Amino acid sequence: MSGTRFQYDESGSTFFYFLLSFEALVVVPCTYYFYPRAAGRDEEKRDKSKCNCDHCRIKACRLRLKEPWRKAKERFVKLLLFIGWVALALTAYKVAHLQPNDYVAYDPFEILEIDPEASVAEIKKAYRRLSLIHHPDMETGNEKKFMMIAKAYAALTDEQAKKNWLMYGNPDGPQAMSFGIALPAWIVEKNNSVCVLGLYALVFMVALPVTVGIWWHRSIQFGGDQVLLATTEIFLSYIYKTPSMIFKRVLMIIAASVEFRRSYNSEIIERPSDNVEVPLLIKELPNLGEKNKERPLCFSYSIKARALLHAHLYRMKLPSNSLEEDQLYIVKKCPNLIQEFVQCLAKMTMLAIAGRISRIPNLETVENAMKLSGSIVQALWENKSPLLQLPHITESMLRQFCSRKRNIRSIKQLASMKNDDRKNMLRNLTANEYADVMNVLAKMPLLDIEVKVEVEDDEDSCTITAGAFVTVTATLIRQDMSTLFDSGNGKEVEYNEEEAMGEIEESPKQKSKFRSFDKKKKKGKERGSNKLRKKNVNLASKITTFKKNENGIQLKNGVLHHGKLEENSKASDDSGESNTEEESAASGNSCSDENNGDVNDKKDKHEEDDESEWRKFQAKVSKREKVLEAKSKKSHTVHCPFFPDEKDEFWWVYLCDRKRHSLITDPYVVTNLIKKEEVELKFAAPQKPGIYTYSLMVRSDSYLDFDIGKTIKLDVKEAKEIDISKLQWDVSEEEEEKDEEESAVEDSDLATDDESDDD
Repeated sequence: MSGTRFQYDESGSTFFYFLLSFEALVVVPCTYYFYPRAAGRDEEKRDKSKCNCDHCRIKACRLRLKEPWRKAKERFVKLLLFIGWVALALTAYKVAHLQPNDYVAYDPFEILEIDPEASVAEIKKAYRRLSLIHHPDMETGNEKKFMMIAKAYAALTDEQAKKNWLMYGNPDGPQAMSFGIALPAWIVEKNNSVCVLGLYALVFMVALPVTVGIWWHRSIQFGGDQVLLATTEIFLSYIYKTPSMIFKRVLMIIAASVEFRRSYNSEIIERPSDNVEVPLLIKELPNLGEKNKERPLCFSYSIKARALLHAHLYRMKLPSNSLEEDQLYIVKKCPNLIQEFVQCLAKMTMLAIAGRISRIPNLETVENAMKLSGSIVQALWENKSPLLQLPHITESMLRQFCSRKRNIRSIKQLASMKNDDRKNMLRNLTANEYADVMNVLAKMPLLDIEVKVEVEDDEDSCTITAGAFVTVTATLIRQDMSTLFDSGNGKEVEYNEEEAMGEIEESPKQKSKFRSFDKKKKKGKERGSNKLRKKNVNLASKITTFKKNENGIQLKNGVLHHGKLEENSKASDDSGESNTEEESAASGNSCSDENNGDVNDKKDKHEEDDESEWRKFQAKVSKREKVLEAKSKKSHTVHCPFFPDEKDEFWWVYLCDRKRHSLITDPYVVTNLIKKEEVELKFAAPQKPGIYTYSLMVRSDSYLDFDIGKTIKLDVKEAKEIDISKLQWDVSEEEEEKDEEESAVEDSDLATDDESDDD
């Protein structure tokens, strides 16, 4: 490009504009993401509703101590952001006061200080006047200014110069374009070329490949949920070796994970004091199984992790701070390890169903693993009372719950009690302790399930045939346990007959919901109220007989009739034959109307079918979009004072066969259940027809005794045989004509080829 000149601008306006945009792109997002939030006020608001028991306070202090330099980091971040905003403001001020270096059009009239409509005489006069002032020989002369004046005079008087000015904007003709590039000049200087190339090679040819290689080497060692592949291999081998495991056996295998081994995890600390402290701890723990000789169950790291997990479930106080730190680290890792263990069990079950392996993992093994997750989060054995999950509740207080009068064994029963009875039962607690119990109890989950079974991509979605793919849609509805408070008070609601009558008139197909009456009313009043109910129902039935639908369909005693409304049977008996003749004439005249009504009904049914199919298609698309979306892991916070970190509620949803003790579907993990969540479980129906009973289970990974389930009965019928000869293919006439033409062309080509071969 001969007519172009590039200039690397370091001090001009171009560089400062680039610098301003770069600073804005860095400072504004960093301020949004890294500016310390005012968490103190939020914590003060939450403390009123949070539990303030001793263990929760210790946990809160421990979480604060995890970041000893938190305030210093916040101040340092604020200082950096302040410096960034100051630099941004200074750069913006500099840009605002820069002199514009933009291209200015050449104007000879402005140089000669005359009007554009000036005559030739005026132009010459102005030239002479300015020449006397700016001529280099004069005292006030300026050579550059004089050259500009002479050039302007030539542009207005000389024909060639004037032509160039009008065409190219300059009396000298076309000029070279000048561009400013917002890069410092030292980048392209010859003296710095070696340094720039060396820096480029260091960053893009050395640092970047090394960083990617290290990241790749570390990432290939981990599977799902950041669990090492070596741990997954241990899980798979033991699941195949012992398909049926008890609770302690599952705990033993989880403790053998290589995440707790120094050679696989650099975060693990091996201390000389472990040789003394761990054996002493083992002596205090019953049924630890430390003499097991299976590898790696007999390794020292596995025995130490197992002992610390047993001590955690017993809520024991450890003798040293070093063991307590190791216990917190191990307990924090366990939920992800148990999740991986459950996934391994599901994979092995599906492989066994497919016939690839001979041993099917037992359903009890899966459920024991799920129980272990809740036990570790709550620091309780599976056989302990679930009431111990509440604060300030000890084993000595359980006798008050299990007395002859009360027999409270679950948290749901405790929440359903009357307030007075609950306060009386927990009278040994102080007011603050009782408030802690109620705050924690109010936030605990109360689940309900709505189940829908259907066969997708089939004409009859309600009929399940052998081998068909069945979709079980489970809708999980979560409420707080506070909805059960005062449910046992026996409060009665009065029944309003006018409101019930209005509901019947608005929608006669809806069932009226009669509320409970006071049991202490007299029998006479009850009989009178029953008579009123009967009258209301009779009135509602009469109203419905004379009600008309939007499509012209009329109702008579619950039966649909098209056209005119037929008279009642009693009226026809009184009027005699005249009414029958009128009815026959009316029916004869309305034959055409009935035929038209049938056609319209068919059209309406066809439109309704199209709308239903379109709605199903939209529902499928929305479900696929939900599946493609990344699952969030934000749910309700769990009260777990013995767990080292904050924990959210997760739920396993799966279908199982209790008779065969096996899974039917993979356990689906619900991580975002706040109020309502929908889960789809798909599986193949049995190959033999019959009635099969399955159980849909929902289990918590954070609580004990919060599991719910529903029984599902499937009536599997024989699959219909498809006769291929009777299948009709919808082919248009145009396509048939095209096929015939193509076949004719092919026949002609073959014929010509045969003739050429004969020749």
